[in-house]
Amino acid sequence: MEWTELPDRLPEPGQVRVKVSACGVCRTDLHVVDGDLPNPKLPIIPGHEVIGRIDLLGDSVAGLKIGQRVGVPWMAKTCGQCAYCVDQHENLCDQALFTGYTCDGGFATAVIADAHFVFPLGEEGEDVALAPLMCAGLIGWRSLVMAGKAKRLGLYGFGAAAHIVAQVAQWQGQSVFAFTRPGDLPAQAFARGLGAVWAGGSDDMPPQPLDAAIIYASAGELVPQALKAVRKGGRVVCAGIHMSDIPSFPYHMLWEERQLVSVANLTRQDGLDFLRQAPRIGIVTRTTSYPLAQANQALADLRAGRFEGAAVLQP
Repeated sequence: MEWTELPDRLPEPGQVRVKVSACGVCRTDLHVVDGDLPNPKLPIIPGHEVIGRIDLLGDSVAGLKIGQRVGVPWMAKTCGQCAYCVDQHENLCDQALFTGYTCDGGFATAVIADAHFVFPLGEEGEDVALAPLMCAGLIGWRSLVMAGKAKRLGLYGFGAAAHIVAQVAQWQGQSVFAFTRPGDLPAQAFARGLGAVWAGGSDDMPPQPLDAAIIYASAGELVPQALKAVRKGGRVVCAGIHMSDIPSFPYHMLWEERQLVSVANLTRQDGLDFLRQAPRIGIVTRTTSYPLAQANQALADLRAGRFEGAAVLQP
């Protein structure tokens, strides 16, 4: 990424301008910068875990006000008319736009957002702590719901999303089994410190069969590993927007009614449901802050696994 100065932009009808106070750094931002995702808007300002305050309203915006603190998530806009939108699956809309990928995001001092896709946040909690909730938390929530009522839940890749989901799962009475890069003892200790009943390498088998597993890492080779770890009738959820190729595996790993499913994006209802619950759960995010001008360093540190939890940029 290159630092640049752009003229101030004005919101169009139905949009708001948000002065950014914090923006989380997500692994999807790495995929955008690395060119792993097809057909990005270029040039693009990445960033889709945005916290800030509205400083300008476009025409026809109702229910929001200047000075209000809001979050701007990955899902930026949908058509509202296709079969997916009508069937309450707007996350699958063919005409959808995505913050920091097909429209400019929050690695900036301000962002333009569709008023229907910003979430009012109230005044509880610090901006930096809230930023990871806008994607790691929201996608984590959707993947957790998709995993079903798993008493024993495996989380593969213990980063920003998993460290939030682990707290939510335990609040719901689930036991968390954390899988990290092989030999990553600090990450395993981090997971245990957040209440995981077991933590080990992604090449290890858990001490008990899992009811479900969620894969947050982008490594396709984890799919067969997770299938081996779940019981008959168990479910494996692939929660990333990008994953390396899944290697072939024998059918018996999937047999006995195991399920392999994926999560795509999120709906506004996901956001409303999760953000309503979050204060009750008492989620504590582990964050490392960087000045906005050090965005490239934050991405490099994310790639190398140099911090626990999530990185957050501050203008």
